[in-house]
Amino acid sequence: MKIYTKKGDDGSTGLLYGGRVPKDDIRTDVYGTIDETVSALGVARAGGLVKRVEDIVVRLQREMFVCGAHLATAEANQSKLQAGVSRVTPEMTAEAEREIDELTSEHPLPQEFILPGGTPGSAGLDLARSTIRRAERRAVTMESEGLMPDPEILRWLNRVSDLLFVLARYHEAARGVRAEPSRERE
Repeated sequence: MKIYTKKGDDGSTGLLYGGRVPKDDIRTDVYGTIDETVSALGVARAGGLVKRVEDIVVRLQREMFVCGAHLATAEANQSKLQAGVSRVTPEMTAEAEREIDELTSEHPLPQEFILPGGTPGSAGLDLARSTIRRAERRAVTMESEGLMPDPEILRWLNRVSDLLFVLARYHEAARGVRAEPSRERE
């Protein structure tokens, strides 16, 4: 099987369950940025993460494919999606919230802005966080243009970006690394 189809040579891409849109369509921008986040999380994993963080990151990578499928489905085909498989759910958002609460109760967050790069793994997590924030901003544009299939996607993206920040700080704390503040310590 060949990797190339030549169908996108005209600048369009296929949607899940049919239909085509331009490659620069807002929805492809959002799910493409989520795909970038999946890759940044792969960099974080390759940099080495403590087991608890790694387990959450793998789940988030899989959930990002769920979100991508949700966004890559035309409105007419949304009914074909399955909760947690190809449709973002409130349970996914609630799980991220639960993890944020648990992790920050064990390792409270620094009370200052920090510089990414405490460890290779946490640097990858911070890269993923900034990337998913871009996806979130573009998703807000989708929402304002009336194209967002489900507002749960926005909630989930927002929670995941928070969770990625927490995971980076948790990983650093678990490795005994003190996050470097954005301002010099006196």
